[in-house]
Amino acid sequence: MLGRVNHVAIAVPDLAAATASYRDTLGARVSEPQALPEHGVTVVFVELPNTKIELLEPLGADSPIAAFLAKNPGGGMHHICYEVEDILAARDQLAGGGARVLGGGEPKIGAHGKPVLFLHPKDFYGTLIELEQI
Repeated sequence: MLGRVNHVAIAVPDLAAATASYRDTLGARVSEPQALPEHGVTVVFVELPNTKIELLEPLGADSPIAAFLAKNPGGGMHHICYEVEDILAARDQLAGGGARVLGGGEPKIGAHGKPVLFLHPKDFYGTLIELEQI
């Protein structure tokens, strides 16, 4: 079911500072910030040869990232995203096996313009899982 790792997401309290660290200190290529109101975040992607790092900053007080940063003020790993060929088939298989699909189970369009779903971290050893259809 799972394909390659699409990205690892890191929640950050200051997106501009985090972007500068990856770009200026580590020499990485980074995207322009992209606001995703439906997800409550602003994102920047760090492009690597084998995957991406997604830097997440809250977009408003109701953002799930704001709640994460309240518990982890310095930031930290938020989720890992895996690619799947068919997101609805993956959802049905996972839900049939007892995994909890967040957000009512209906895919939303993610930062790459593709359908995404999130799986409850308690079902995956404390790690929030994002699935993205390729």
